[in-house]
Amino acid sequence: MGDLRKIQSTPTGTFFVCLPRAWAQQNGLKKGTLVSLDVTGDGKLLVDPKYDAEQQPKVATLPVGPFVGREIIGRYLLGYDSIRIEARDRIDFDVRNIVKKTVSSLIGLEIVEENSFQIVAQCLVEPSGFVPEKILRRNHAIVAGMVRDVASSLVNGDLQLAKSVVARDDESNRLYFLLVRILRTILQNPRLSEKLGITPIECLDYRLAASLIEGMGDACVQIATKTIALNGVKLSGEPGKLMVDLQAACYEANEQALKSFVNKDISLAENVRNQRGKIEAIYSDIERVAKESSVDLMPQILAAATFLRQIYGLSVDMADLVA
Repeated sequence: MGDLRKIQSTPTGTFFVCLPRAWAQQNGLKKGTLVSLDVTGDGKLLVDPKYDAEQQPKVATLPVGPFVGREIIGRYLLGYDSIRIEARDRIDFDVRNIVKKTVSSLIGLEIVEENSFQIVAQCLVEPSGFVPEKILRRNHAIVAGMVRDVASSLVNGDLQLAKSVVARDDESNRLYFLLVRILRTILQNPRLSEKLGITPIECLDYRLAASLIEGMGDACVQIATKTIALNGVKLSGEPGKLMVDLQAACYEANEQALKSFVNKDISLAENVRNQRGKIEAIYSDIERVAKESSVDLMPQILAAATFLRQIYGLSVDMADLVA
């Protein structure tokens, strides 16, 4: 529990409370210093002693190492404005390619300086210009298209469509990383939270929803990989029809899950959960007909159906975020 203080009042009826001495000294406050008072959406009073101070950019310096790509992504997600990659002597060709590939996979991050021993990447994203709901909707639209197309590519043996699904996952990942960065920045900046109209609790829910959508995209890539492995073999007859039926049911549940989450619609969320019986019935039929398929085709059919069912499970998890 924080420091508790009693509200006091002047003879004229003005309310006041004393600020903690240590906090005031730490922030250089003295008699006559101006502070900013903001009322948050949940009724809290925010006292900002540095409201007019220029925000200092966050800079990270990374040495060249075996995990430099992951470290760049980590600093990006933590909201760093500038990321420097430095080597004692020079950055070799392979490392330079890893850095450039990683930077290009992150929205708003651009290389602004480069020489033999240093690469500097600058993030040009202004958090206040990105509304989390819009990013989530955009990413969901990409993944929903992947869910729709990946089953069609499997049934029709369409290798180009399957490869398109795999390629779209890269754009989905870019939006996922951007959303995580924005959400973490909001959690560190109450004023930004108020400006974008999203509470810290909602940030946590959006973070989970983003992760679930990212997982759906990964499942689509797995199905597309199975299609590519079949090298043009089509699913004719009952197996193909059942796979299309399963895809349609999962797609519908996925669409309803997003709507229930964004609109906080408990009734719609419950409807997503209630579709489990239908999904399981179709999946059981696919298991039955798969056993009658060739030895080469059976495992691919079962794997694709399993990943579609996994997409439904992730949709249920998203619906469960609605309380």
